[in-house]
Amino acid sequence: MSLIRPFKGLRPKKELVEEFSCPPYDVLEEEEVKEIVTKHPNSFLKVTRAEVEFDENIDPHSEIVYKKAKENLENFKKEGILIEEEKPALYLYRETWNGHSQTGIFATFSVDEYQKGLIKKHELTRQDKEDDRTKHIMILEAQTGPVFLTFKSKENIKELINTGIDKAEKIYDFKDEKNVYHELWVLSDENLIKELEKAFSEVEALYIADGHHRAAAASRTKEILKSRNPQHTGNEEYNFFMAVVFPHDELKILDYNRVVKDLNGLTDEEFIEKLSENFEIFEVKETPYKPKSRHEFGIYINKKWYSLKAKDSIIEENDPVKQLDVYILQNYLLSPILGIENPRKDPRIHFIGGIRGVKALEEWIDGKDWKVAFSMYPTSIEELMAVADVNKTMPPKSTWFEPKLRSGLLIHEI
Repeated sequence: MSLIRPFKGLRPKKELVEEFSCPPYDVLEEEEVKEIVTKHPNSFLKVTRAEVEFDENIDPHSEIVYKKAKENLENFKKEGILIEEEKPALYLYRETWNGHSQTGIFATFSVDEYQKGLIKKHELTRQDKEDDRTKHIMILEAQTGPVFLTFKSKENIKELINTGIDKAEKIYDFKDEKNVYHELWVLSDENLIKELEKAFSEVEALYIADGHHRAAAASRTKEILKSRNPQHTGNEEYNFFMAVVFPHDELKILDYNRVVKDLNGLTDEEFIEKLSENFEIFEVKETPYKPKSRHEFGIYINKKWYSLKAKDSIIEENDPVKQLDVYILQNYLLSPILGIENPRKDPRIHFIGGIRGVKALEEWIDGKDWKVAFSMYPTSIEELMAVADVNKTMPPKSTWFEPKLRSGLLIHEI
């Protein structure tokens, strides 16, 4: 049982969407934010990254920054840059990039279902990031970025989405700075909305692909506002969070690669010898090297590429976490051999998203005098769902979804 609910989206005027919308708040460095805001003074980054308006020494989590974000949001409304939908709608959203296309639904989803575990997680959240998103939602009285959800694909839902695209009004149609083509349709046909609601009521569970901190913050916000509202009914907007939901078989997960600064005091020979205990090693001619299947890794050291294959003895196929390549690499190599116990905090390891290609690993190692790189086979969406189904979490930096969801297309006011 999954509840999908129309909402009155707050959205930019059609002619302003390209310069107003922006990448997600957490994928940009400070300099990139400044660059975009200088080029586009009406960028939504003034709401999601309001620290750009202050001296660079400002703490981005200080009260004054959240208040500035609220002020900017209100100004965008007053100036008519943002308009509110006249009646609740569902929004159909398609992203096309590098020949890949994914089509989903922008809607609001039940915080209750998230709290009951019907909207499943696969990642641990950090308190500081949760605090930041909660403050942002509370002070702005709005959810400014969508959670990225998926479900086990159903043909009837895909057919309804396609029917919706034929009937709905297309409001956005543009290519962003990363060459991702975005299309958004407003679906206000009440009969079709009811059919989609009914179809989703037969979906057993939804899965968070990305946006665990946003979902956790929506949950905390609901509890705070509920406690302050003696007339709480459960229908208030704060009981729902904004998300885009896609069928699982349309999602694209890229590899999430690793580079390590040193060999933890080992010589190259000692390192290779230790590797051979749990892995088979082959030198490869293909460079840079991308693994061809699960349980295989590319390894770059001393300007040479090798294929590393996990031995059957270390693969636990009956455990959805322990069979993950990221788990195998961490627990049989990074931790015991290279001494990286906590990859979230250890400065000796750095993660490079697959969007930058495997060549970026060579450039990092050769250009920064680091020692070894590991190219990964991408985690599959089926692996992610299998972990979530047993209420477990994946190791850090297991998945890199591409394309990212665009921010500033829709805002959910609470």
